[in-house]
Amino acid sequence: MIVTKRNSLRMAAVGIIGALALGTAGTAAMAATPAAHPASATPKTTAAKPATAKSITAKPSVKSVKAWQLFRVTGTTTGLKPGSKVTLQQKQRGHWVALPAAAPVTRGGGYSLGVKLGMKGKNELRVVQGPTASGAFTVTVR
Repeated sequence: MIVTKRNSLRMAAVGIIGALALGTAGTAAMAATPAAHPASATPKTTAAKPATAKSITAKPSVKSVKAWQLFRVTGTTTGLKPGSKVTLQQKQRGHWVALPAAAPVTRGGGYSLGVKLGMKGKNELRVVQGPTASGAFTVTVR
């Protein structure tokens, strides 16, 4: 790399800006730290929104189907935004795998998925949206 006067000035400017940023952050942190006078400190109460618990329920329309036969998975959600997508997952070799079945959450919190499965035997399924998941349920494909 060729060091030129222009590159040297850039590196110096970045170093100065970084040092100022660190110095300012440290000063702001020190200013934000309350003094060690517990008697004079008055506790402030803030009205925090209670965290709404997110949950998903899921129920298949059938317990057993023929391979590639359409069935529905319906359920309700709480704490999820209307319009957010819920996705069907299938347990394969001990891991949850997303299937190409997704549906939006309605204003009332419900959803309905159309599903076709081809893997014969007992299929363990669940519905997820982000880290929130329904309980697992089983549909047998014959």
